Amino acid sequence: MSVITITADNFDAEVMKSQKTVLLDFWASWCGPCKMLSPVVDEIAEETPEIKVGKINVDDENELAAKFGISSIPTLVVVKNGKIEATSVGVRPKADILAMIK
Repeated sequence: MSVITITADNFDAEVMKSQKTVLLDFWASWCGPCKMLSPVVDEIAEETPEIKVGKINVDDENELAAKFGISSIPTLVVVKNGKIEATSVGVRPKADILAMIK
């Protein structure tokens, strides 16, 4: 499954009402560590069809970033049944991210 761009407009439908577990990647184009993490997140999206993967650009969606209390990026958030299950700040190995999702 491909990565979905999450915005304020599609947040409820794509994240809060999702039947699948959602992995959210909070990022920005100017963030070096975000660029390092992005290919890993893309791989997880392709290899793990049972989850939904969304990316939220904190510069474009600062309201969503504030709602999640994002103060550092990259930040990964796992949402299940509309509730935050796990959060991770900084670059993480793929195995650690997959462990957060399970």
